Amino acid sequence: MSRPGWFRKYQAAERAPDLLDRDFVASAPNRCWVADFTHVATWNGVVYVAFVVDTFSRRIVGWSAATVKENRLVLDSIFYVLRSGCQWRMLPRDLMPWDAAHRWFTKWREDGTWDRVHDELRRQVRIGAGRDPEPSATVIDAQSIKTSEGGEARGFDAGKRTPGRKRHMIVDTMGLLLLVVAVTSASVQDRAGGRTVLTRLAAGFRTVGLVWADGGYANSVDSTLLSWARDALNIVVEIVKRTDDVKGFKVLPRRWVVERSFGWLVRNRRLDRDYERLTATSEAMIKVALIRLMLVRLAGQPSRWSHESHRKTARTKTIEDLIAA
Repeated sequence: MSRPGWFRKYQAAERAPDLLDRDFVASAPNRCWVADFTHVATWNGVVYVAFVVDTFSRRIVGWSAATVKENRLVLDSIFYVLRSGCQWRMLPRDLMPWDAAHRWFTKWREDGTWDRVHDELRRQVRIGAGRDPEPSATVIDAQSIKTSEGGEARGFDAGKRTPGRKRHMIVDTMGLLLLVVAVTSASVQDRAGGRTVLTRLAAGFRTVGLVWADGGYANSVDSTLLSWARDALNIVVEIVKRTDDVKGFKVLPRRWVVERSFGWLVRNRRLDRDYERLTATSEAMIKVALIRLMLVRLAGQPSRWSHESHRKTARTKTIEDLIAA
């Protein structure tokens, strides 16, 4: 197929040297992708477009448009891994290249971006619910979860017969995480992990004075956690015990809040077990899951389709409708 004259002239033209000495040449498809960002003038204003180009075929393999500058394509890729539970290398072609998405996820984990975003969203959700921005009472608990092959901090929880890791979390009375999460080996006792997260709680949230916990944090063998938290951290840890005469499942006051939070996490397939090799990555994935949950709440959008008419309306939307929204 013959090329048009302007294309041959463009190929023959001398190009400016790349000051970063980058090589955007590929010998086969899907060997090298290039991401770029630009703006387009429309009748309704300026639209920002991010796209990914395959350097071999020179075709756009993924794109996203918005009326404001944002990292939507990056977040869509990370949220896809979180919700679907797929490997990073199995990201669909219409999203970001897997290494670019993983690089942004790691960068935001290391520089504290996930923490800052999560902290601000939690404040907005609490204010929207008529609460104070900073909590005064919290709930603590731990969840044993199986792990995949390899990785650091793997053990065996003898009480629950679970090999893997343990998630120690502190949430407010709405079930929202307080950026106080620690992923340890499953062999770490609740009392030892509780000291770690309570220390982080006292350092980051001066307003918290009461923490509800279950019987695993203080029993007849070791109850020093209560006095240590009261004397060293000025935090009262109150044990919510289960009565011995009750059989089967029973919703316990205050403790059900953190159990619901654990249920929110495992609805994301990436978190139904611990697939990460690093505990820091596991903690970051938990924060990303709560970030997505709070974004859905603030946007007022349902997390799933509940009516056939909604699905029909979504199918008829055009690109202009999506940009205008």
